[in-house]
Amino acid sequence: MPSADEEPGGLHHVEIWVPDLDRAAAGWSWLLGELGWTPYQSWDAGRSWRRGATYLVLEESPALSSRRHDRFAPGLNHLAFHAGPPAVVDRLVAQAPEYGWTLLFADRHPYAGGPETYAGYLVDGSGFEVELCARSVPARQG
Repeated sequence: MPSADEEPGGLHHVEIWVPDLDRAAAGWSWLLGELGWTPYQSWDAGRSWRRGATYLVLEESPALSSRRHDRFAPGLNHLAFHAGPPAVVDRLVAQAPEYGWTLLFADRHPYAGGPETYAGYLVDGSGFEVELCARSVPARQG
């Protein structure tokens, strides 16, 4: 009997083509490790991480048509991850610059998604965005 995340309709994997595998892998490896993903596969042009039945691939394909991802163009805008309590979102956002991530919407952080959302929006050096979503929204101070 398949697990719930292997049922039809569940996400099997996501593959992201990156222009610089080493740079991307450094940032993504840290972030995915913090979120409970484990290394899965490694080859000359790619790396992958697994969580449950789902895996995420970074690949530097020779078929790339551009060296930068444009999240404003049609296609993928960002990946959103459950990050746990707000304190974990805060910790990850604080550590992210050490691993090549930049905070987006800093003037509205951590409520850039609106008053009912506590999240950190990060972008890596290749233009890929992630949203780290807290499982709860603490009461605003002040």
